[in-house]
Amino acid sequence: MTSPAPDVRLASARGRWILFTTVLGSAMAMLDSTVVNVALPRIGRDLDADLAVLQWTVNAYLLTLAGLILVGGALGDRFGRRRIFVLGVVWFAAGSLLCGLAPNAGVLIAARALQGVGGALLTPGSLALIQGSIRAEDRGRAVGLWSGLGGVGAAVGPFLGGWLVDGPGWRWVFLLNVPLAALCVPVALRHVPESRDPQAHGRFDVLGAVLGAAALALITYALIEARSGSPFVVAAAVGGLVLAGAFVTVERRRADPMVPPAIFASRQFTAVNLVTVCVYAAFGGFFFLIVLQLQVVSGYSALAAGAALLPTTALMLLLSARSGELGERIGPRIPLTVGPLLCAAGMLLTMRAGPDASYVRDVLPALLILGAGMVTLVAPLTATVLASVDPGRAGLASGINNAAARAAGLLAVAALPLLAGMGPDAYLSAEAFDGAFRRAMPWCAGVLVAGSALAWATVRSPAPGAPHPQCRTQCGMTAPPLEPPGTARTGPPR
Repeated sequence: MTSPAPDVRLASARGRWILFTTVLGSAMAMLDSTVVNVALPRIGRDLDADLAVLQWTVNAYLLTLAGLILVGGALGDRFGRRRIFVLGVVWFAAGSLLCGLAPNAGVLIAARALQGVGGALLTPGSLALIQGSIRAEDRGRAVGLWSGLGGVGAAVGPFLGGWLVDGPGWRWVFLLNVPLAALCVPVALRHVPESRDPQAHGRFDVLGAVLGAAALALITYALIEARSGSPFVVAAAVGGLVLAGAFVTVERRRADPMVPPAIFASRQFTAVNLVTVCVYAAFGGFFFLIVLQLQVVSGYSALAAGAALLPTTALMLLLSARSGELGERIGPRIPLTVGPLLCAAGMLLTMRAGPDASYVRDVLPALLILGAGMVTLVAPLTATVLASVDPGRAGLASGINNAAARAAGLLAVAALPLLAGMGPDAYLSAEAFDGAFRRAMPWCAGVLVAGSALAWATVRSPAPGAPHPQCRTQCGMTAPPLEPPGTARTGPPR
């Protein structure tokens, strides 16, 4: 049985409902990745936690999300993207409810891990639903709107989290997801058509999923606990690297791997995923630290710290769709080179946000430059990954790129405090945290510069919407290009 060809116009009522549903579902997961950050100081004080617990509060979610997001994409391709998307939304809401009711740090961390499982089910499906439903000629704008509005969800998270933390309390940061899920599920069931990959077959790569998740878990543990001097740290680091090597070996040898090596025959797909790792490692580390810096060092309330990041939200809301269209016209190389450099400059400027920082003089210019960089690169980055693969591989490719982004953020949150010399109680001391923040920002900027250089050296502008010829044959992709050369790229989602 094959899925019907994508035939919904974005401007139609059904097209708008599809965009609304996918944005709302993915925004739940993306928002939760950032909304929690602004609540971390209050969570730490209420639960009497050190910095490692705050890192695990963020990383338990990212760990299961990154480790299982490929499985989520494969499940959607096999059993129906709408079905798995809806299951993920319900699971995510259940995990959120448990987070909101958690009596201690251990339960909170475990509930965050459960949230990540739900996120792994819904995140790849949200973008793949656009691919499986929206007409090719509307897809570029749809992806731009999805990226921009989803980015707004992530960016508005700190503001919303601050309002909740200063108002009803940090637990409502999690409980808010329950009514959002109650809205998303019936809309998806009523308005979003089902789609799947007709080529999906064979067994699920359970061994690959276990090896990948275990490798991430051990490496994350080693980075977070390195300061403790525990004898298990070295063993965890070595074990994580060994399991990572085993994961690569298994994927190369299995008949139905979770990550088919042939998909990386597309140089464009490989290059943009490497750029994704650089960009989202920097973003993950930066957004983990900036709201702590503003509260611990600059003396902002949780609400003020969240509101301080609103300029990036406004820029993403206003300009992301146009950025996606511009990327289609001029190709991805320039946006993916310039965008990270702007972000790097913005992050370095945030080092001015010290004690008693003036928002207009010390914080706002940095965030405007950062927001300009995010607008420049986010939508073209997403669209370029999606345009590098066949539509039938949308769920898989979406999962790979999302896994790369989440794993990069996960490792950055684990490693950056270690690289910056943050002690377990650093977030309780303005002087100690300020010094560590100033040491951390050059690391973030350096990773972005590396991503920019990589994009300039490796990213090219292939025929619009056309997967790499070698990838087409080796991956079993037989569909023709979506548009002939010379038209605007409206290629498929990842």
